[in-house]
Amino acid sequence: MSQRFRLPAGGHVDRSRRLAFTFDGRRFEGHEGDTLAAALLANGVRLVGRSFKYHRPRGIFSAGVEEPNALVELRDGTRREPNTRATVVELFDGLAATSQNHRGSLAFDWMAVNGVLAPWIGAGFYYKTFMWPAAFWERVYEPMIRKAAGLGRASGQPDPDWYEAAHAHCDVLVVGAGAAGLAAARAAGATGARVILAEQDFLFGGDLLNEPELEPWRGEAIAALQAMPEVTLLPRTTVFGFYDQGVLGAVERVADHLPQPPTHTPRQRYWTIRAKEVVLATGAHERLIAFPGNDRPGVMLAGAARTYARRFGVKAGETAVLFATHDAAYDAAFALAEAGTRIAAIIDPRADSAAMQRARQAGFTVQAGSVVTGTVGGNALRGVETGVAGSGGRANAVAADLLLVSGGWNPAVHLASMSGAALAWDEALLAFVPAAAVQRERSAGACRGVHGIGAAAADGAAAGRAAAIAAGFAPAADVLPPDTPAPDHRPYELWEVKGRGKAFVDIQDDVTADDIRLAHREGFSHIEHAKRYTTHAMGTDQGKTGGLVGAAVLAEARREPVAKVGLPRFRPYTSPVTWGAIAGGEVGQHFQPVRRTALHGVHEALGAVWMDAGLWKRPAYYANPGDADAWASVLREARAVRERVGVCDVSTLGKIVVEGPDAATFLDRVYANTFSTLQVGRARYGLMLREDGLVFDDGTTTRLAPDRFFVTTTTAQAGPVMQHLEFHHASAWPDLDVSLASVTDQWAAMSIAGPKARDVVAAVVQGIDLSNAAFPFMAVADCMAAGVPARVFRISFSGELAYEVAVPAGYAATVWQAVMTAGVPHGIEPYGVEALGLLRIEKGHVAGAEINGQTTAQDLGLGRMLKKKGDFIGRTLAQRPGLTDPARPRLVGLRSVDPARQIRAGSHLLVDGRSQGWITSVTQSVVDPGWIGLGMLREGEARIGSSIIAANPLMGEEVPVKVVSPHGYDAENLRVRA
Repeated sequence: MSQRFRLPAGGHVDRSRRLAFTFDGRRFEGHEGDTLAAALLANGVRLVGRSFKYHRPRGIFSAGVEEPNALVELRDGTRREPNTRATVVELFDGLAATSQNHRGSLAFDWMAVNGVLAPWIGAGFYYKTFMWPAAFWERVYEPMIRKAAGLGRASGQPDPDWYEAAHAHCDVLVVGAGAAGLAAARAAGATGARVILAEQDFLFGGDLLNEPELEPWRGEAIAALQAMPEVTLLPRTTVFGFYDQGVLGAVERVADHLPQPPTHTPRQRYWTIRAKEVVLATGAHERLIAFPGNDRPGVMLAGAARTYARRFGVKAGETAVLFATHDAAYDAAFALAEAGTRIAAIIDPRADSAAMQRARQAGFTVQAGSVVTGTVGGNALRGVETGVAGSGGRANAVAADLLLVSGGWNPAVHLASMSGAALAWDEALLAFVPAAAVQRERSAGACRGVHGIGAAAADGAAAGRAAAIAAGFAPAADVLPPDTPAPDHRPYELWEVKGRGKAFVDIQDDVTADDIRLAHREGFSHIEHAKRYTTHAMGTDQGKTGGLVGAAVLAEARREPVAKVGLPRFRPYTSPVTWGAIAGGEVGQHFQPVRRTALHGVHEALGAVWMDAGLWKRPAYYANPGDADAWASVLREARAVRERVGVCDVSTLGKIVVEGPDAATFLDRVYANTFSTLQVGRARYGLMLREDGLVFDDGTTTRLAPDRFFVTTTTAQAGPVMQHLEFHHASAWPDLDVSLASVTDQWAAMSIAGPKARDVVAAVVQGIDLSNAAFPFMAVADCMAAGVPARVFRISFSGELAYEVAVPAGYAATVWQAVMTAGVPHGIEPYGVEALGLLRIEKGHVAGAEINGQTTAQDLGLGRMLKKKGDFIGRTLAQRPGLTDPARPRLVGLRSVDPARQIRAGSHLLVDGRSQGWITSVTQSVVDPGWIGLGMLREGEARIGSSIIAANPLMGEEVPVKVVSPHGYDAENLRVRA
């Protein structure tokens, strides 16, 4: 509670706002503006977790997204979130955090025995150990590995919070709000460009937050941006990926800094940002040095300790040692000295430098030409062992509870690399920087090797101005950068101090320098192979602090320069992203939107039992109190259509208007049959193939005018067919003068089918002669129905005399009611999808179960539809021998030999004990009672009249069935033409 390591003043925390939180059940206090890591350090907490494999004690290592050690579980219950970096968790009152990845207590983890077993469980041990005996894999090895694997624990319960997806467009996107990012956004915003400034931290400023004397410049820059109407500021927003065509992904942590999101507020927001120009000002990550014991709690990056002192007003230790290879790291020693930390020694492998002289003048003990050879302590650092560089011997030990380490800085090139830019080796910085841009992006500041506040701000301003000009805006007044000296960030080349003990290049995953060398010896010498063999740079930090060090160790083993070895390819995500943000709101019942036809309320009033047809809610059947079960309802509805008249809502069928001088030519190329010869006022059944020659979809197409067609598709393929048409128009035939419009939602449609259908429709529509001579099968005409504009199609999917009446969706209920009223004298009944399926199976019409992406036109008995002249999509590949083989399964009808025995869809069709096909659709029949179906059977046409077996191993059934023609009902089509 005392916060004994909290400084009395300074930093960007509000000491008047005391925030209570718990860690492993112990109560502590911090302040508004703290991160969880800063508050833990302020309270003297040094041990925060255990490593992945060896369960070695771990402390806070960094101050940002690069943190490999301080992974905690946040909150509890349904909101428990594992593997969260304490260094980026914004402290709030009531925060509950728990350490993770230990068995027993954090201080006494019995899984630390893995450290004793380290000689036997080095890199790749699992590839060798779990090979023999093979029988042990499922019984012993896999259960053991699964039990030991992982870090934190997910709640295992439904997430009570919600997430949303958002899209943004801008002229210039600036990623990162340090000095370079603020200057870039300000320069671009001054031109009037639409600018988005995204920053992963909850405060803007980056390293400016560690420079109290530059606070006026930071405040002025933020105020100027806030005053620009075209500038959008997005704090707490991580840009995690750079994709093609200037598309970037980001996650905004809208309410992660609160105990729970306010009502109607998402916890996180997933942004898809499309930018004309991008400025990457993502900064740099300080890198570690590999030496024995470099993972002990109390070992910290020098820049992180400086951040805790300057930004958070926290000293990370009482007595510190600095181990650095460049002058810029010395600022950490001065910052900690100002905070009251005693600097016991500065260890530097170089002979001399300006910073070393300044440190000596300030009274620090500087050991030139020296290195840290090891550390002393258990769950906390007690001392540092040093020696002469290159000698391999120990010179002395220095008592300290804090070791500051800096081996240089790695530009954060992740997003630039994802954009397609190559990486170039900078010999001065001993790091990779972005090479020439591939997309419309430019890097600025430390992420391209420009260090120092003033230099980075100037570089950012130039990049922002150039981006705005490239986006089409005139340059504005220059942004004046702060006048500050730039410390020398050029490091001495020191990647590893060899000695006894484990020297880690990946602290989180327990990957040592020796593991990298072992990977090389065993043939995994490519950087990508070594990464996967050792798990180097595969943790939540993605190798930000040690990735280049591991590459350097591999380069030494290969006896090649680091520039040639390179880094593993960077891929999204730059930092961990929650599954909730990725899923967004599309979870549970919201996984896909629910679509309801204009007649949904009518169906509910009629007692519809609903089924999902893609995204649509459709009536499966209408329950009747007199029906014994669902099948009784379905049979009753189908019988009404066969004997009298029924009405069905078919509004879900896809509807597309194809219009233009070249509409007929376009449809001839899209469909396998011809539509240019179709007369105005007539419809024709059409078949579409995919490019690979398989059947894609079917439906009817009506010619409304010489240059205007109305295309219908199946419900399931309405969207894909529209995409299919648009793609080929845009890519294959952009020269055709055609426009396409989906009008599925604009029209409601109902099918009136049965022997009395003409009488019912005649009573409803006006302005059309429905006689067989005047309005034959496949005729189409506009008219009035119940006083509203309508279009009537004489088409049938049931095998009966049928009409489809289409009306504007807003009039659907009115026309439906008129149809029902007109049908009362004829015994009309509404029928659902199940009865519709029964009727089409009796008739032998194919549907989605048969058009399943595996069948050809010949398979379905539709081969004669393929036009002999003229090209069409799929024509060439449809002629492949494998698709024209007569032995392929062909469509047949099936009937249970024993009418009482049920056959099931999906059953194998056995001939002489061998599977020769399968059943696609089944139903009970109302024409000839018993079970019937459609199926695909090899040599199906030749087997008509024979008996075979329908076998369903899952149900343990073998049912004798007779092979019949698929067109078992009214094969001559007399009823549809009545």
